[in-house]
Amino acid sequence: MKIAKTVLVTALVSCTLISGCRDDNKAVTIEFMHSSVEQERQAVINQLIERFEKENPGIVVKPVPVEEDAFNTKVITLARTGALPAVMEVSHDYAKVLDKEQLLDRNAVAKAITDTGEDQFYDGVLRIVRTEDGKAWTGAPISAWLSGIWYHKDALAAAGIAEPHNWEELLAASKTFNDPAKKKFGIALPTAESVMTEQAFSQFALSDNANVFNSKGEISLDTPEMHSTLAFYRDLAATTMPGSNDVMEIKDAFMNGSAPMAVYSTYILPAVYKEGKPQNLGFMVPTQTGPAVYGMVTSLTITSGLEKQQTEAAEKFVTWMEKPQNSADWVMMSPGAALPMTKGVVNTATWKNNEVIQAFGQLPYELISQYPNIKVFGAVGDKNFTRMGDVTGSGVISAMVNAATVGKKPIEPLLADGQKRLDTLVKQP
Repeated sequence: MKIAKTVLVTALVSCTLISGCRDDNKAVTIEFMHSSVEQERQAVINQLIERFEKENPGIVVKPVPVEEDAFNTKVITLARTGALPAVMEVSHDYAKVLDKEQLLDRNAVAKAITDTGEDQFYDGVLRIVRTEDGKAWTGAPISAWLSGIWYHKDALAAAGIAEPHNWEELLAASKTFNDPAKKKFGIALPTAESVMTEQAFSQFALSDNANVFNSKGEISLDTPEMHSTLAFYRDLAATTMPGSNDVMEIKDAFMNGSAPMAVYSTYILPAVYKEGKPQNLGFMVPTQTGPAVYGMVTSLTITSGLEKQQTEAAEKFVTWMEKPQNSADWVMMSPGAALPMTKGVVNTATWKNNEVIQAFGQLPYELISQYPNIKVFGAVGDKNFTRMGDVTGSGVISAMVNAATVGKKPIEPLLADGQKRLDTLVKQP
């Protein structure tokens, strides 16, 4: 799920949250807000809820499906009226915003994770959902999508090119393939002023230890490491399609063969599977001083201000959802695109016998093995700075990348201006 990183209005902090659910003395009712509005996905979630209610008599779960584009507005409205659902599906970045506004129950989330078993989550997963102070979690991870560099194996083999393992090899491979006169390009690379461009750029930056924040929570954009990253990204962009490229342009170029490599998320897998060439898909990770994978983690979180019975019911529901079979059913709503967060999922028949997972062979497992390499802007050690949402919302980073690649503007003033703008932004209350 890719939820916009819009920061909630400050007024929400003072909201008094009371449950919008009723206790009829027979059962405690909790609401579960999720973004799976598609009919077939709602059917899966409704079946999960039915199983949970059967196994947990006395608890009623009311599903509240909400379109992703309307999610932020819905949360603001519900928080103002004191009727936030007890359990919500959220991305890790949006969960940081909710935590900042004190809308999450840290203790309840911790209990759900502890009851699931911290050791049941893959290494590196819980680090992504750490709170800014590093002392708690913002949600219990249930699925994720990853981004990296995808390539057509046959194209690299035909050109006699081995899989690149660092920036230099990647750029050399992309230059070899690049032939604009024939409408052929080396790599499909995001360059538009968009969140996708920031995400793609972040992988390269973090692979060279360049981050937007330092360990003190200060902006660290104008650094030698960020300079070298932006210079490399500009050189790599010289081998991509002209203009400002975003989601559709990247996917189309890779799928129609105009570019044998692309920076995209695991949501490319369903398209490749439908095309009928899953074994031809390869994956590599941006690497300079170290590897860096961009990942978006979806969690189930528990809101604050609930009555004790509702909090306990929410904890049970989230813990139950993390069980291997239930989590597998959730993940398999998007086979290949969404990946599991807990180890038991891959041992279920639901995972092992899925035709998409089987078609890609070892690739899904290779993707899962990248969890320790997930790195995101604003995460430094065990700290996840909430102001990163403001940074992304400002569009400063993607505008800088667009100006350097499409606009061909010099790097030094772009970094200096970006540093100044972000310094001003984070100093605002």
